[in-house]
Amino acid sequence: MLREQFSDYRYVNLEQANVANLARTDIRSFLSLYDNKVIFDEAQRVPDLFSELQVMVDERRQTPGQFILSGSQNFLLMNNITQSLAGRVAIMHLPPLSYMELTAADMMPSTTDEWTWRGGYPRLYDIDIAPEDYFPNYISTYVERDVRRELGVQKLTEFRTFLTQCALHTGELVNYAALAQGSGVDAKTATGWLSLLESSFITFRLYPYHRNMGKRLVKTPKLYFHDTGLAAHLLGIDSPEELLFSKFRGPLFENAVISELVKQYQAQGKRPHLYFWRDTNRKEIDLLIEKGGSLRHAIEIKAASSYDSHAFGPISDLSSQLGLNSTDCAVVYGGQESFNTKFGRLMTVNQLDQLVV
Repeated sequence: MLREQFSDYRYVNLEQANVANLARTDIRSFLSLYDNKVIFDEAQRVPDLFSELQVMVDERRQTPGQFILSGSQNFLLMNNITQSLAGRVAIMHLPPLSYMELTAADMMPSTTDEWTWRGGYPRLYDIDIAPEDYFPNYISTYVERDVRRELGVQKLTEFRTFLTQCALHTGELVNYAALAQGSGVDAKTATGWLSLLESSFITFRLYPYHRNMGKRLVKTPKLYFHDTGLAAHLLGIDSPEELLFSKFRGPLFENAVISELVKQYQAQGKRPHLYFWRDTNRKEIDLLIEKGGSLRHAIEIKAASSYDSHAFGPISDLSSQLGLNSTDCAVVYGGQESFNTKFGRLMTVNQLDQLVV
Protein backbone atom coordinates (compact mmCIF):
# COMPACT_ATOMS: atom_id res chain seq x y z
CA MET A 1 0.00 0.00 0.00
CA LEU A 2 2.81 2.41 0.86
CA ARG A 3 4.51 1.68 -2.45
CA GLU A 4 1.30 2.53 -4.27
CA GLN A 5 0.54 5.68 -2.29
CA PHE A 6 4.13 6.95 -2.41
CA SER A 7 5.18 5.79 -5.85
CA ASP A 8 7.97 8.38 -6.08
CA TYR A 9 9.68 6.95 -2.99
CA ARG A 10 12.24 4.17 -3.19
CA TYR A 11 11.27 1.02 -1.32
CA VAL A 12 13.73 -0.88 0.91
CA ASN A 13 12.60 -4.14 2.51
CA LEU A 14 14.69 -4.82 5.61
CA GLU A 15 13.07 -8.24 5.95
CA GLN A 16 15.49 -9.34 3.23
CA ALA A 17 18.55 -10.76 4.97
CA ASN A 18 21.15 -9.35 2.58
CA VAL A 19 19.71 -5.85 2.77
CA ALA A 20 19.42 -5.94 6.57
CA ASN A 21 22.96 -7.30 6.93
CA LEU A 22 24.34 -4.49 4.78
CA ALA A 23 22.55 -1.95 6.94
CA ARG A 24 23.77 -3.52 10.18
CA THR A 25 27.36 -3.77 8.95
CA ASP A 26 27.74 -0.13 7.93
CA ILE A 27 24.63 1.91 8.55
CA ARG A 28 26.16 5.21 7.41
CA SER A 29 27.27 3.84 4.06
CA PHE A 30 23.88 2.19 3.71
CA LEU A 31 22.07 5.48 4.29
CA SER A 32 24.30 7.24 1.80
CA LEU A 33 22.55 5.07 -0.79
CA TYR A 34 19.09 5.83 0.60
CA ASP A 35 19.25 9.35 1.93
CA ASN A 36 15.97 10.86 0.75
CA LYS A 37 12.38 9.88 -0.07
CA VAL A 38 12.69 6.27 1.06
CA ILE A 39 10.28 3.72 2.53
CA PHE A 40 12.05 1.46 5.03
CA ASP A 41 9.80 -1.56 5.53
CA GLU A 42 10.27 -3.76 8.64
CA ALA A 43 12.48 -0.99 10.01
CA GLN A 44 12.61 -2.58 13.47
CA ARG A 45 15.01 -5.18 12.02
CA VAL A 46 17.85 -2.61 12.08
CA PRO A 47 17.81 -0.72 15.41
CA ASP A 48 20.82 1.43 14.46
CA LEU A 49 18.76 2.90 11.63
CA PHE A 50 16.74 5.03 14.03
CA SER A 51 19.61 6.89 15.69
CA GLU A 52 21.21 7.63 12.33
CA LEU A 53 17.92 8.89 10.93
CA GLN A 54 17.60 11.14 13.97
CA VAL A 55 20.81 12.91 12.97
CA MET A 56 19.73 13.21 9.34
CA VAL A 57 16.27 14.51 10.24
CA ASP A 58 17.70 17.09 12.65
CA GLU A 59 20.02 18.35 9.93
CA ARG A 60 17.13 18.73 7.47
CA ARG A 61 14.33 20.09 9.59
CA GLN A 62 13.07 22.24 6.72
CA THR A 63 12.34 19.16 4.60
CA PRO A 64 9.80 16.95 6.39
CA GLY A 65 8.56 13.58 5.18
CA GLN A 66 11.85 12.31 3.77
CA PHE A 67 11.56 8.86 5.31
CA ILE A 68 8.66 6.48 5.88
CA LEU A 69 9.20 3.71 8.42
CA SER A 70 6.86 0.75 8.59
CA GLY A 71 6.89 -2.55 10.43
CA SER A 72 4.79 -5.52 11.45
CA GLN A 73 6.11 -5.67 15.02
CA ASN A 74 4.63 -2.62 16.67
CA PHE A 75 6.27 -3.08 20.06
CA LEU A 76 9.81 -3.07 18.66
CA LEU A 77 9.09 -0.37 16.09
CA MET A 78 7.62 1.98 18.68
CA ASN A 79 10.37 1.21 21.17
CA ASN A 80 12.99 2.33 18.65
CA ILE A 81 10.99 5.39 17.64
CA THR A 82 10.48 6.60 21.22
CA GLN A 83 14.17 6.17 21.97
CA SER A 84 15.53 8.00 18.92
CA LEU A 85 12.82 9.79 16.96
CA ALA A 86 10.41 11.10 19.58
CA GLY A 87 9.01 14.45 18.47
CA ARG A 88 10.31 13.97 14.95
CA VAL A 89 7.68 11.63 13.53
CA ALA A 90 3.99 11.43 12.77
CA ILE A 91 2.66 8.01 13.77
CA MET A 92 -0.13 6.20 11.94
CA HIS A 93 -1.52 2.82 12.94
CA LEU A 94 -2.92 0.50 10.28
CA PRO A 95 -5.65 -1.71 11.79
CA PRO A 96 -7.31 -4.68 10.07
CA LEU A 97 -9.68 -3.83 7.23
CA SER A 98 -12.83 -2.01 8.27
CA TYR A 99 -16.41 -2.77 7.26
CA MET A 100 -16.38 0.34 5.08
CA GLU A 101 -13.15 -0.67 3.35
CA LEU A 102 -14.43 -4.17 2.64
CA THR A 103 -17.67 -2.74 1.28
CA ALA A 104 -15.83 -0.26 -0.96
CA ALA A 105 -13.64 -3.09 -2.31
CA ASP A 106 -16.71 -5.29 -2.91
CA MET A 107 -15.28 -7.90 -0.54
CA MET A 108 -17.80 -7.59 2.26
CA PRO A 109 -19.02 -10.97 3.58
CA SER A 110 -22.69 -11.65 2.93
CA THR A 111 -23.84 -11.52 6.57
CA THR A 112 -22.81 -9.68 9.73
CA ASP A 113 -22.15 -13.04 11.38
CA GLU A 114 -19.66 -13.94 8.65
CA TRP A 115 -18.06 -10.49 8.94
CA THR A 116 -17.71 -10.93 12.70
CA TRP A 117 -16.37 -14.47 12.32
CA ARG A 118 -13.92 -13.74 9.49
CA GLY A 119 -12.53 -10.44 10.77
CA GLY A 120 -10.50 -8.00 8.71
CA TYR A 121 -6.95 -9.24 8.26
CA PRO A 122 -6.07 -8.42 4.62
CA ARG A 123 -4.62 -11.84 3.78
CA LEU A 124 -8.06 -13.37 4.25
CA TYR A 125 -9.28 -11.31 1.32
CA ASP A 126 -6.41 -10.61 -1.06
CA ILE A 127 -5.52 -14.30 -1.55
CA ASP A 128 -8.83 -15.75 -0.30
CA ILE A 129 -7.21 -17.98 2.33
CA ALA A 130 -9.55 -19.80 4.72
CA PRO A 131 -9.54 -18.49 8.32
CA GLU A 132 -8.92 -22.00 9.65
CA ASP A 133 -5.68 -22.04 7.65
CA TYR A 134 -4.66 -18.44 8.27
CA PHE A 135 -5.08 -17.96 12.01
CA PRO A 136 -3.01 -20.94 13.29
CA ASN A 137 -0.08 -19.70 11.21
CA TYR A 138 -0.65 -16.11 12.34
CA ILE A 139 -0.65 -17.12 16.00
CA SER A 140 2.43 -19.32 15.60
CA THR A 141 4.32 -16.52 13.88
CA TYR A 142 3.24 -13.97 16.47
CA VAL A 143 4.09 -16.20 19.44
CA GLU A 144 7.35 -17.59 18.09
CA ARG A 145 8.74 -14.44 16.47
CA ASP A 146 7.35 -11.49 18.38
CA VAL A 147 6.63 -12.93 21.80
CA ARG A 148 9.50 -15.37 22.29
CA ARG A 149 12.35 -14.15 20.11
CA GLU A 150 11.84 -10.40 20.26
CA LEU A 151 10.12 -9.85 23.61
CA GLY A 152 11.68 -12.67 25.60
CA VAL A 153 8.56 -14.44 26.83
CA GLN A 154 9.56 -18.01 27.69
CA LYS A 155 6.30 -19.53 28.91
CA LEU A 156 4.89 -19.99 25.42
CA THR A 157 2.32 -22.67 26.31
CA GLU A 158 0.94 -20.50 29.08
CA PHE A 159 0.98 -17.47 26.79
CA ARG A 160 -1.07 -19.29 24.15
CA THR A 161 -3.52 -20.25 26.87
CA PHE A 162 -3.59 -16.63 28.00
CA LEU A 163 -4.57 -15.57 24.47
CA THR A 164 -7.51 -17.97 24.60
CA GLN A 165 -8.47 -16.76 28.07
CA CYS A 166 -8.62 -13.22 26.73
CA ALA A 167 -10.97 -14.39 23.98
CA LEU A 168 -13.14 -16.16 26.55
CA HIS A 169 -13.48 -12.87 28.43
CA THR A 170 -14.19 -10.68 25.38
CA GLY A 171 -16.49 -7.82 26.32
CA GLU A 172 -16.11 -8.47 30.05
CA LEU A 173 -14.55 -6.37 32.77
CA VAL A 174 -10.82 -7.04 32.92
CA ASN A 175 -10.12 -9.52 35.72
CA TYR A 176 -6.41 -10.17 36.03
CA ALA A 177 -6.90 -12.83 38.68
CA ALA A 178 -9.25 -14.83 36.43
CA LEU A 179 -6.98 -14.44 33.40
CA ALA A 180 -4.00 -15.54 35.47
CA GLN A 181 -5.75 -18.52 37.04
CA GLY A 182 -7.03 -19.73 33.69
CA SER A 183 -3.54 -19.47 32.20
CA GLY A 184 -1.52 -20.97 35.04
CA VAL A 185 0.47 -17.81 35.80
CA ASP A 186 0.38 -15.16 38.52
CA ALA A 187 -1.59 -11.92 38.29
CA LYS A 188 1.55 -9.82 37.77
CA THR A 189 2.47 -11.89 34.72
CA ALA A 190 -1.09 -11.65 33.38
CA THR A 191 -0.99 -7.87 33.78
CA GLY A 192 2.27 -7.66 31.84
CA TRP A 193 1.04 -9.99 29.12
CA LEU A 194 -2.13 -7.98 28.59
CA SER A 195 -0.02 -4.84 28.15
CA LEU A 196 2.07 -6.79 25.64
CA LEU A 197 -1.05 -7.78 23.69
CA GLU A 198 -2.16 -4.16 23.61
CA SER A 199 1.21 -2.90 22.40
CA SER A 200 1.04 -5.58 19.68
CA PHE A 201 -2.44 -4.38 18.63
CA ILE A 202 -4.06 -7.69 19.50
CA THR A 203 -6.35 -6.38 22.27
CA PHE A 204 -7.51 -3.06 23.65
CA ARG A 205 -9.37 -1.84 26.71
CA LEU A 206 -12.56 0.22 26.71
CA TYR A 207 -12.75 2.41 29.79
CA PRO A 208 -15.88 3.27 31.77
CA TYR A 209 -17.43 6.71 31.75
CA HIS A 210 -17.64 8.12 35.25
CA ARG A 211 -17.28 11.87 34.91
CA ASN A 212 -19.29 13.64 37.61
CA MET A 213 -21.48 10.59 38.10
CA GLY A 214 -20.70 9.77 41.73
CA LYS A 215 -19.02 6.77 43.28
CA ARG A 216 -21.50 4.03 42.40
CA LEU A 217 -20.09 3.35 38.95
CA VAL A 218 -17.81 0.53 37.87
CA LYS A 219 -14.34 1.87 37.11
CA THR A 220 -12.72 -1.25 35.63
CA PRO A 221 -12.18 -1.35 31.83
CA LYS A 222 -13.52 -3.98 29.45
CA LEU A 223 -11.41 -6.24 27.25
CA TYR A 224 -11.79 -6.36 23.46
CA PHE A 225 -9.88 -7.63 20.42
CA HIS A 226 -8.89 -5.44 17.50
CA ASP A 227 -9.98 -8.29 15.21
CA THR A 228 -12.93 -10.54 16.00
CA GLY A 229 -11.82 -13.14 13.47
CA LEU A 230 -8.81 -13.88 15.67
CA ALA A 231 -10.99 -14.01 18.78
CA ALA A 232 -13.46 -16.38 17.08
CA HIS A 233 -10.60 -18.68 16.08
CA LEU A 234 -9.24 -18.72 19.63
CA LEU A 235 -12.72 -19.68 20.82
CA GLY A 236 -12.82 -22.61 18.40
CA ILE A 237 -15.72 -21.20 16.37
CA ASP A 238 -15.22 -22.80 12.96
CA SER A 239 -17.92 -21.17 10.82
CA PRO A 240 -20.45 -18.31 10.71
CA GLU A 241 -23.18 -20.92 11.24
CA GLU A 242 -21.49 -22.08 14.41
CA LEU A 243 -21.19 -18.49 15.59
CA LEU A 244 -24.92 -18.01 15.05
CA PHE A 245 -25.67 -20.51 17.82
CA SER A 246 -22.72 -19.68 20.05
CA LYS A 247 -22.99 -17.96 23.43
CA PHE A 248 -20.18 -15.73 22.20
CA ARG A 249 -22.21 -14.30 19.33
CA GLY A 250 -23.32 -11.28 21.34
CA PRO A 251 -19.92 -10.40 22.85
CA LEU A 252 -18.14 -10.86 19.52
CA PHE A 253 -20.64 -8.70 17.61
CA GLU A 254 -20.36 -6.04 20.30
CA ASN A 255 -16.58 -6.26 19.94
CA ALA A 256 -16.82 -6.00 16.14
CA VAL A 257 -18.97 -2.85 16.31
CA ILE A 258 -16.75 -1.09 18.84
CA SER A 259 -13.60 -2.03 16.94
CA GLU A 260 -15.20 -0.78 13.71
CA LEU A 261 -15.96 2.58 15.31
CA VAL A 262 -12.35 2.88 16.43
CA LYS A 263 -11.29 2.27 12.81
CA GLN A 264 -13.79 4.86 11.56
CA TYR A 265 -12.33 7.48 13.86
CA GLN A 266 -8.78 6.61 12.84
CA ALA A 267 -9.71 6.77 9.14
CA GLN A 268 -10.96 10.33 9.66
CA GLY A 269 -7.86 11.33 11.59
CA LYS A 270 -9.79 11.73 14.83
CA ARG A 271 -9.12 10.43 18.31
CA PRO A 272 -12.00 8.27 19.55
CA HIS A 273 -13.48 9.11 22.93
CA LEU A 274 -15.42 5.91 23.49
CA TYR A 275 -16.62 4.56 26.83
CA PHE A 276 -19.14 2.22 28.40
CA TRP A 277 -21.38 2.89 31.39
CA ARG A 278 -22.19 0.49 34.20
CA ASP A 279 -23.21 1.08 37.79
CA THR A 280 -22.89 -1.23 40.77
CA ASN A 281 -26.48 -2.41 40.20
CA ARG A 282 -25.33 -3.72 36.78
CA LYS A 283 -27.33 -1.18 34.81
CA GLU A 284 -25.30 -0.72 31.66
CA ILE A 285 -24.97 1.05 28.32
CA ASP A 286 -22.66 -0.70 25.86
CA LEU A 287 -21.10 2.41 24.35
CA LEU A 288 -20.96 6.14 24.99
CA ILE A 289 -19.39 8.60 22.55
CA GLU A 290 -18.02 11.86 23.87
CA LYS A 291 -16.73 14.99 22.18
CA GLY A 292 -15.48 18.19 23.73
CA GLY A 293 -16.21 16.99 27.24
CA SER A 294 -19.89 16.24 26.60
CA LEU A 295 -21.70 13.05 25.66
CA ARG A 296 -23.05 12.87 22.12
CA HIS A 297 -24.35 9.31 21.71
CA ALA A 298 -25.50 6.38 23.83
CA ILE A 299 -25.50 3.07 21.97
CA GLU A 300 -26.73 -0.43 22.65
CA ILE A 301 -25.30 -3.24 20.51
CA LYS A 302 -27.37 -6.32 19.67
CA ALA A 303 -26.30 -9.20 17.43
CA ALA A 304 -29.87 -10.20 16.55
CA SER A 305 -30.94 -9.61 12.96
CA SER A 306 -34.51 -8.66 13.92
CA TYR A 307 -35.73 -5.58 15.77
CA ASP A 308 -36.86 -5.83 19.38
CA SER A 309 -38.19 -2.66 21.02
CA HIS A 310 -36.85 -3.91 24.36
CA ALA A 311 -33.34 -3.33 23.01
CA PHE A 312 -33.74 0.35 23.86
CA GLY A 313 -34.54 -0.47 27.48
CA PRO A 314 -31.17 0.33 29.09
CA ILE A 315 -30.79 3.56 27.12
CA SER A 316 -34.36 4.67 27.86
CA ASP A 317 -33.79 4.13 31.56
CA LEU A 318 -30.46 5.95 31.75
CA SER A 319 -30.34 8.54 28.96
CA SER A 320 -31.95 11.35 30.94
CA GLN A 321 -29.52 10.71 33.79
CA LEU A 322 -26.71 11.17 31.29
CA GLY A 323 -28.21 14.35 29.81
CA LEU A 324 -29.20 12.72 26.50
CA ASN A 325 -32.49 12.64 24.62
CA SER A 326 -33.87 10.03 22.24
CA THR A 327 -32.24 11.58 19.16
CA ASP A 328 -28.85 10.91 20.79
CA CYS A 329 -29.62 7.24 21.39
CA ALA A 330 -29.21 4.31 19.03
CA VAL A 331 -29.30 0.54 18.84
CA VAL A 332 -26.82 -1.01 16.40
CA TYR A 333 -27.98 -4.48 15.44
CA GLY A 334 -27.18 -7.29 13.02
CA GLY A 335 -30.09 -6.66 10.67
CA GLN A 336 -30.41 -4.77 7.40
CA GLU A 337 -33.18 -2.21 8.01
CA SER A 338 -32.78 1.12 9.77
CA PHE A 339 -35.40 3.56 11.01
CA ASN A 340 -36.22 5.99 13.80
CA THR A 341 -38.31 5.06 16.82
CA LYS A 342 -39.58 7.13 19.72
CA PHE A 343 -36.75 5.67 21.79
CA GLY A 344 -33.94 6.38 19.31
CA ARG A 345 -32.45 5.22 16.02
CA LEU A 346 -32.21 1.61 14.91
CA MET A 347 -28.96 1.40 12.95
CA THR A 348 -27.06 -1.15 10.89
CA VAL A 349 -23.32 -1.70 10.85
CA ASN A 350 -22.88 0.11 7.54
CA GLN A 351 -24.15 3.31 9.19
CA LEU A 352 -21.52 3.45 11.92
CA ASP A 353 -19.69 6.31 10.22
CA GLN A 354 -22.69 8.49 11.13
CA LEU A 355 -21.73 8.14 14.80
CA VAL A 356 -18.26 9.61 14.34
CA VAL A 357 -18.31 13.11 15.85
